[in-house]
Amino acid sequence: MELLQEITNCIINGKASDTETFVQQALDSNIPVKDILNRGLIAGMDVVGQKFKNNEFYVPEVLIAARAMKAGMKLLKPRFAESGVEPIAKLALGTVKGDLHDIGKNLVAMMLEGAGFEIIDLGVDVTPEKFISAIKENNARIIGMSALLTTTMLNMKSTLEQLKNDGLRDTVKVIIGGAPVTRSYADEIGADGYAADAATAVTEVKRLLNLN
Repeated sequence: MELLQEITNCIINGKASDTETFVQQALDSNIPVKDILNRGLIAGMDVVGQKFKNNEFYVPEVLIAARAMKAGMKLLKPRFAESGVEPIAKLALGTVKGDLHDIGKNLVAMMLEGAGFEIIDLGVDVTPEKFISAIKENNARIIGMSALLTTTMLNMKSTLEQLKNDGLRDTVKVIIGGAPVTRSYADEIGADGYAADAATAVTEVKRLLNLN
């Protein structure tokens, strides 16, 4: 449908007000909410993610695209319940205890939201207990931990140990990332996944949930 393609193009080009206009037109035309979401908004963010991965887009372009996505979502979200639209899964994201950096984490949150996931953003300086509460209270299927300092990376391990102690380790997947974090460190501490950047995080989360 032409309107859905217009929405996709607006997301890719980061045109927030135009996204809002076309989403409203699509709703007025009785195009199903699910189609507007999947074939309009999410299709656009998929392209943005691919371009980001290929170094054709950089952080500013992704942020502008995410802003356009949010403009469209503002109109769609109130209609999700009546349309039976459910998020793919819930994810709890946070920068670990002792670390106050959040740009990378925020970018991951935007990309995952753009891919159809519900994000519980725990912010920065997140204790193992706070991650555990998020799992219990929100039925989160994945937790994502970020760290920018080598000294705070150890708190990723502490959170995993706390998950085991609370008997929750088998109920949730754990993905980690951040500038000093590596795949070998993820393997060493027993995390399920690792992402070097926001676009890879979406692919990795889908892999962990067998959605690829």
